[in-house]
Amino acid sequence: MNLKPPRPRWADTDWEALDPIIKGFKDLAVPSCPTPPKLDEWMSESLNRLVALLKEHTPVSRPSHHSKPWWTPHLSILRREYHKAVRSARKHDTPHMREVAGTSMAGYFKAIKAAKNKHWSSILLTATPQSLWTAKRFTYGRAQPRFPSLPGAETPQQMNSALLDHFFPPKEPFSPPPRVRPHKSAPLLTTDEIAAALSKCSPTSAPGADGIHYLTWKQVNKISPSILLQVLALLVLLGYHPASLKSSNGVVLDKPGKPSYESPSSFRIIVLIRTFSKILERIIAAHLLAAPRLRGLLHPNQCSSLPGLSTYDACLTLTNNVKTLQRPRLKVSSLFLDIKAGFDNVDNNTIARILREGGIPPYLVSWVSYFLGERSCPLIFQGAPGTPAPVNIGAPQGSLISQLLFLLYVAPLHFRIPRGLMISYVDDFALTVPSLSYRGNIRRLQELFETIERKASHLGVSFSVAKTELLHWRTPSQRHSPKCVSSIQINGEVFHPSNSVWWLGYWFTPALDPAAHFSRRLALAQGAFALIRHLSPCGAGLPPYLCHRLATPLVAPILLYGADLFTPSVGTTTCLDTFWRQVQRWTTNCFSATPTGILSVDSCLPPVSLLITHRQRLAALRVVCSPPSVRKPCDSSPSPLLPFTLGAQGA
Repeated sequence: MNLKPPRPRWADTDWEALDPIIKGFKDLAVPSCPTPPKLDEWMSESLNRLVALLKEHTPVSRPSHHSKPWWTPHLSILRREYHKAVRSARKHDTPHMREVAGTSMAGYFKAIKAAKNKHWSSILLTATPQSLWTAKRFTYGRAQPRFPSLPGAETPQQMNSALLDHFFPPKEPFSPPPRVRPHKSAPLLTTDEIAAALSKCSPTSAPGADGIHYLTWKQVNKISPSILLQVLALLVLLGYHPASLKSSNGVVLDKPGKPSYESPSSFRIIVLIRTFSKILERIIAAHLLAAPRLRGLLHPNQCSSLPGLSTYDACLTLTNNVKTLQRPRLKVSSLFLDIKAGFDNVDNNTIARILREGGIPPYLVSWVSYFLGERSCPLIFQGAPGTPAPVNIGAPQGSLISQLLFLLYVAPLHFRIPRGLMISYVDDFALTVPSLSYRGNIRRLQELFETIERKASHLGVSFSVAKTELLHWRTPSQRHSPKCVSSIQINGEVFHPSNSVWWLGYWFTPALDPAAHFSRRLALAQGAFALIRHLSPCGAGLPPYLCHRLATPLVAPILLYGADLFTPSVGTTTCLDTFWRQVQRWTTNCFSATPTGILSVDSCLPPVSLLITHRQRLAALRVVCSPPSVRKPCDSSPSPLLPFTLGAQGA
């Protein structure tokens, strides 16, 4: 029986005993002539001393298949008394002893049931959209991870090598300078910056190889802010990322819904980085976003990882552009592209050149070069050998700053399309062109794809041809006319126009029919509702206020996702209302004949129509009232676009 190794219970750390020790803790002396090896040794020893001090005052868990999260010390006493009474009844075998044993047994099992209900209620009382999946795991059990089955790889060592060659192909290692020097352009780090970075760190984030959570570093910084300040300020001043923070675990996860799992492309690698490294990454990301010339390095039509821009802004700009181009009776077509293994192909030298040419301060360029170079990543999957492998290419997927670096890396792919639009969200691109005919759009899209493919080859990236989709937009007046079947040929493969395209969580149809989007959201919401109904059966489960906590963060966001962009028709709203009334009845345990007006009041769940209107008004206010510092995506259509035109339908 394989058990997990013991791990510290950081929530039970004795901070009262640690308080005077941490206040008197002093880091090692900084090397007088800092070189990468000396800095690595200094950083490793400093962190090891601090972590060892924390672990001395932290109890260790004893993982076991028999451990139960709902067990209490009171149950241990009742179990001891129960077994004592049973042994006495077997030894003396008198009616009185048998009665005592029966009473002890009834009380013991009744206490177990009460402890389970109390623990279950406490989980749901503090439930969030993220922690609800923990409740699902308690009910259904954890699904076993899919074991990689790759052709030609029979042993775990061969599978490990095949995955590493696919995701991290061999490349010349990064050659760091022999000596690290302080940068005059580096600002002095303050305790307020560290506190601001820690305040944005999620306490539920998965820790790295050291197993330390953000809550531990928050408490350390609260007791003695000088400890983190001395270490992080030196790394920012030198523009250096030490090797001890670059060793991370790469968890191999399967991509759901793949037809076959015999290819490495059916898996993804999520890198679990040390939380201390993530704190430094968050500080560097804030400096990089505040760099004066960063705005020129990012294209206005790039979204994600930027304040004030989300999937809604990208999809709103796309749909508004399509409607604007259709007004002069032009035919509009869009080609949707996806960069293949984008994060894994980020080249260290190329991103450093882009940052230097863009006028980014030298200390940031130096830190990014050290951060991306000479990393080590042992892969974790069932039966993995666990040997660290050198990684000299790509940005770790799971890092806080990798997405921003990837946006800077692929920004040169953007170019101006006359009377058209190119917009992207991380590695998803959409090319939109108008003309007098769909065949003319096909010719333009083929030329544009050849141009962007040449630009991508210079950066060492490519597009996944299998994920390419074509969509010919139509107006409501064209619903009775025959559909266009003009296809596009890319790299020898023919792509026919799709009836619907799923892009950034939104379902788009040629006529922008909201029913296609909300029918799928309704199916997903029904599946989520079936899950929580099993967690709390009607009439015998949780009280109404806990049912409300389940329905509000889980069912409503799934059902209403996209309501800020699309306005459902009357028939679609009726279907959504019918399902929502089932949720309201389950929340209140009301009869099926209860009036719907009473249901909304008793369950504190407003009708769907009001929720949709509220979301659309919030979206309109968000766009109109956004500060000037937030760059909204733009296009090159003949008439100026107002990014809130579509959202105003619901406002």
